[in-house]
Amino acid sequence: QVQLVESGGGLVQAGGSLRLSCAASGRAFTSYIMGWFRQAPGKEREFVATINWSGITTSYADSVKGRFTISRDNAKNTVYLQMNALKPEDTAVYYCAADRSSVLTTTPARYDYWGQGTQVTVSS
Repeated sequence: QVQLVESGGGLVQAGGSLRLSCAASGRAFTSYIMGWFRQAPGKEREFVATINWSGITTSYADSVKGRFTISRDNAKNTVYLQMNALKPEDTAVYYCAADRSSVLTTTPARYDYWGQGTQVTVSS
């Protein structure tokens, strides 16, 4: 079992940057694929980015490609989401998730553990 706690959300102007962190407690952090998802009011939860255990392989939603970067520090049991050139449409609650499988996936239902979320608001 793993517990996930996100931090780093907040209010930022369009064009600004934020870095989200997700601290994992529990054992075998390197066993998990990690992902970031987001959910805006009235919308379904959507995939943002995912990273494999070593940090070498990543995947991004088209809407964030080139602006967001996912990374992980296995020594600190933490995964990050660096968000640059933020747009108002990036406004959402951002969730960190862990997947016990070995294959990167963009499907929320495939992830086993979730954090409580952190709010990101981008003003125009």
